[in-house]
Amino acid sequence: MEVASSTNTTSFCVECRDQEASVFCEQCDEDFCEVCHAMLHRTGNRRKHTAKNLKVRATSDTNGANDNASSKSTTAGSIKSTSETDEKSQNAAMELDGTVINGSGATFGQWMEKRAQFVPLRLDAHERNLLRLLEAALNVSEYTDKIDIISYANKARRIVTQIRDLCAIISGLLVANDYKLGDKLFSESSVKQNEEFFQQVFEVGRRHKIMNPEKMRSTYGKLMYMLMDSVIPEVEDMLGFSCVIPIKTVFDYLKDNECLALLHDDMVAIATREISQEFKNRLQINAEVQKKRRAIEALSEKYANDHVSPDDIARCLSSLSDNHAYLKANRDPCDRMLKYLSQYFNPSKSESGYSLAIMAGRHGHRLTHTHSTQYSYVHQSLCLWREIVHEMYMLWSLSDEDLLSVSPYRLTNTGQGLQRIQQCRGIGGAMHKILHRAQKKSGSWVGSSVVHLGDRNVPNAFMFIDKYNQVSRILTPIVNTLDRIDSLLEDSAIAAYLEESYGGADRCKKDILYDFFRFGFDGSGADNYFDAGSCIDGRLTSAWNWCSHIEKKKFFPIFLLTGFIGFDGGGW
Repeated sequence: MEVASSTNTTSFCVECRDQEASVFCEQCDEDFCEVCHAMLHRTGNRRKHTAKNLKVRATSDTNGANDNASSKSTTAGSIKSTSETDEKSQNAAMELDGTVINGSGATFGQWMEKRAQFVPLRLDAHERNLLRLLEAALNVSEYTDKIDIISYANKARRIVTQIRDLCAIISGLLVANDYKLGDKLFSESSVKQNEEFFQQVFEVGRRHKIMNPEKMRSTYGKLMYMLMDSVIPEVEDMLGFSCVIPIKTVFDYLKDNECLALLHDDMVAIATREISQEFKNRLQINAEVQKKRRAIEALSEKYANDHVSPDDIARCLSSLSDNHAYLKANRDPCDRMLKYLSQYFNPSKSESGYSLAIMAGRHGHRLTHTHSTQYSYVHQSLCLWREIVHEMYMLWSLSDEDLLSVSPYRLTNTGQGLQRIQQCRGIGGAMHKILHRAQKKSGSWVGSSVVHLGDRNVPNAFMFIDKYNQVSRILTPIVNTLDRIDSLLEDSAIAAYLEESYGGADRCKKDILYDFFRFGFDGSGADNYFDAGSCIDGRLTSAWNWCSHIEKKKFFPIFLLTGFIGFDGGGW
């Protein structure tokens, strides 16, 4: 069958409908993206289907080549090598290799350049003052209450009125805080004439939130929704100025100041590394701190020039170090939980009383898995979360682009009030690649591979980021409790309690893990199967549902004894 018509114009996958088709299945007579094709053809009779690589065919047609080998039928497995070559040719924005030096020959400097493209620049003293003004203004603003409602009044005019009111509040706070600067900016100038000032204020808020996900919990969404509305052409014309500029990153700053050579210096690894306290005494920690400080000072003096000062170089290095600190705090709990899984449970057979098998309809479970299947399901979910958190800075950047694109949104009642449903092409493409990488590492995949984006479950990119920022909030308290149980044995009374109630500290750890791996990954936590179940987002919903019932667990006193204060950091 000829597929020239499919390759002449860009077609999308018939399964997910949001990714460009790259594989044509001859038996199905349909075009798929690589991820959906691999999932649908991994078992059963479909494994025997033959496929054609649309990218190779399209390239040969464009060049006028008549290479029959490129259009020969291949098995689904042989397409993988071609797609891997295609992935390596993608731009840095979609490069998802998490290793410092990978097998393709990338150097540390090249890896650091790619990483720095998504690392926001740490705020300086002046920008922190602007941040305080923005937060104060957003705290008193009622933007979403007045915009995201059902109203017959002209929405563009309401948006413009609210944006101008917010700018007026910021202006008033600036005058109250620094009269000379406020007089200089606003005594004879309008809001429109101070476009650069307001762009800087809003950019500072976006940049600060990426570097500090736990901050601006109640105001960041308000800021992004306001900026999302400001890019609407009609609104921007009525405002007379643009509120949005790109987020400042370490890479952009160094490039603009002709200092990119800094990222290729081997000493950057020492100057930006996160110093761990595990298995080290105070002398070792102090020695590493001094070594890192000397490296920062040396690099600051070496790469300072007419455009950038030593302090600015140090700020860039500190920004990269912040990224490593974020990964340690948010990605490492996934690694630690994976170690606990492999330490206490055998993937092929279960121990008496500790089978991970679950059955839908019993004890609130909504999935049916054998012990080995549930082990694989938990392992794959944790690996996927690790990959997502590892690339979170890149996902933040793509989320910012998706939200502030001209792509329209619609207000829809999702069951949790009116929400803005908007397409997320940037996040969707990145998640497809992350999911495909996790699937290749696992070899096989248990459960659904559906990623909810731009629908009732995950309405927009902001909701997606907020959802996966919960991974560390879920796992960190659990692994901290498990790590601290052994220290409870120092108290003889608590040691006796552990022995009597659980059979010892080690058995107590296993009881906690057993409960979490069964009830935290059972498809529960939503009103219907489609909203939770085994889909990519449903796995996180189930884990959060487990956390909401922690006080009812038999081992809850153990959590309290080890310093547990809640999964959201707000105290218990």
